[in-house]
Amino acid sequence: MTYTFFSKFLTSACAGLLALSAFSAAQAQTTLRVTTIPEEAATEQVRKFTPLANYLEKQLGMKVQFTPVTDYPAAVESLVNKKVDVVWFGGFTFVQASIRSGGKVVPLAQREEDTRFQSVFIAKTDSGIKTLADMKGKQVSFGSQSSTSGHLMPRSFLLQAKIEPEKDFKRIAYSGAHDATIASVVSGKVDAAALDITVWKKFVADNKVDTQAVNVFYTTPPYFNYNWSVHADMPADLREKIKAALLALNPANPEHAEILKLNRATRYVPTTPDNYKGLESAARSAGLL
Repeated sequence: MTYTFFSKFLTSACAGLLALSAFSAAQAQTTLRVTTIPEEAATEQVRKFTPLANYLEKQLGMKVQFTPVTDYPAAVESLVNKKVDVVWFGGFTFVQASIRSGGKVVPLAQREEDTRFQSVFIAKTDSGIKTLADMKGKQVSFGSQSSTSGHLMPRSFLLQAKIEPEKDFKRIAYSGAHDATIASVVSGKVDAAALDITVWKKFVADNKVDTQAVNVFYTTPPYFNYNWSVHADMPADLREKIKAALLALNPANPEHAEILKLNRATRYVPTTPDNYKGLESAARSAGLL
């Protein structure tokens, strides 16, 4: 009798635990956790991505929670460790996350602009800096060390031009974000800097920088950049729904057009890991991997 009772108790307990686990898993999927690399101030990130989060809530039928992170490595670790479900990565942070996860990070979509992205180098117009070679002996700022457009690719193109930052520049600074990079040149903290072309264009369009005082002196060749990525362990149906929602954003729809404008995108297109092989090679050549 005792054995039978104990056996039934164990069976019931196991069934209860399985039910609780299933319930917890279901509960975990009621909220989609989203973050992005902090390429701009947290307030700007929230402003840019909250309308997209609201759109995804409608399309997916689940709560979408957007939470900024403090730095680029935090964005990588948050997806690798499944603390979030979806991340807006730069090309280099995607490469880092892919390597850290053993290839278990899946890129879903990128902006059409990300298929031919560029960086710009800026300086004060009266600085005498007109070419990359003119930066020798100067104080230069990059963005975050993990930034594709604010560090990796500008450094890669400098190396191709036979300019070694650590050897040829008087001082190297890392601003941490593209808007801070612009501010460092405007304030005179550095003589020149590299950043994301779309952030620069946004600042110019919004009259947040005087191009008579600070302007672009070099624009890089194009390369692949940003994407929305998820962990490979995400259920395939949810992954496909997120991808479909991003690809469905239509500039002819006023609501969608506003979301795309905030994301500095004309539209989203599919992407694959192979698109970022060139960035991985550039990072290895530059000694950043």
